[in-house]
Amino acid sequence: MSDVAVLAGVSHQTVSRVLNDSPNVRPETRERVLEAIARLGYRPNRAARALVTRRSGTVGVLASGSALFGPSSTLVAVEVAARDAGFFVSVATVARWEAEPVAGALDHFLDEGVDGVVVIAAHDEAVAAVRGFGGPVPVVMVGPAGLPEPLTTVSMDQRAGAALAVRHLVDLGHREVVHLAGPLDWLDARRRIEGWRDALTAAGLPAGEPVPGDWSAETGYRVGRRLVREGLPTAVFAANDQLALGLLHAFAEAGVRVPDDVSVAGFDDIDGAAHFFPPLTTVRQEFGALGRGCMEVLRAAMAGEEPESRLVAPTLVMRASTGPPRA
Repeated sequence: MSDVAVLAGVSHQTVSRVLNDSPNVRPETRERVLEAIARLGYRPNRAARALVTRRSGTVGVLASGSALFGPSSTLVAVEVAARDAGFFVSVATVARWEAEPVAGALDHFLDEGVDGVVVIAAHDEAVAAVRGFGGPVPVVMVGPAGLPEPLTTVSMDQRAGAALAVRHLVDLGHREVVHLAGPLDWLDARRRIEGWRDALTAAGLPAGEPVPGDWSAETGYRVGRRLVREGLPTAVFAANDQLALGLLHAFAEAGVRVPDDVSVAGFDDIDGAAHFFPPLTTVRQEFGALGRGCMEVLRAAMAGEEPESRLVAPTLVMRASTGPPRA
């Protein structure tokens, strides 16, 4: 830093202000310092800075290692938001949301001296495993919603998103909207069931029971074939786009026209959903907003503020897979 100061013709303190992105530096002075840094190839020493600030500038992110669209997109969004906020990211994954592997991963983060931890999880085992963690750094869970204190959560509003899709179908004139659900040990799947019921109840329509499923296109295909055999509803709301893809495959194979004979809506807006045949009406999860919200909540907790859980609103993307019910 002293070499940079000499080359730029400024004080050591001015170099420090530039490195810490302080606003109290004139633009021309900042430019001279940055040019000197580039010429000298200077890099701040993270270990030395941590000794002074007692902060490592690192956030631990614990995820399930799932290749599913929601968890993987959330991981990318949180990592990008953390780096944009000036944090390094240390990522660990667990194959099973059980107390022992979760505790081992969290202890590993503490050994690294992280300033905070983000846990990306959306099912019951994850909540139970994290609840017993009593570490000295703040923890924010991304995924679950409505958990009791002391757990702080940042979540997509799955319930509201499902209600958006079903309300859209009801507004088109559908009076029978079947729900092909996700696995019930996932909090997201249960919230989407609640949103489906909310919208039907608000419209004065019966909901009945959802069709049990998972997150796979294969299950959507199997359920679609069964619906063709046993009698088609006028509309199906699938808990994710992969399930919807399987439904579309089964219906096309049987000569069922979408949306003329049955409307199909999904959830996620995965890459390629606009190119399903027909293009899929679906609920888009705003993962960028989710990641930024997570870091805002975590940074507030790091600063000693009382963190508040937060919900991020999804949006409905209307495409050609939904239309008025058949006559």
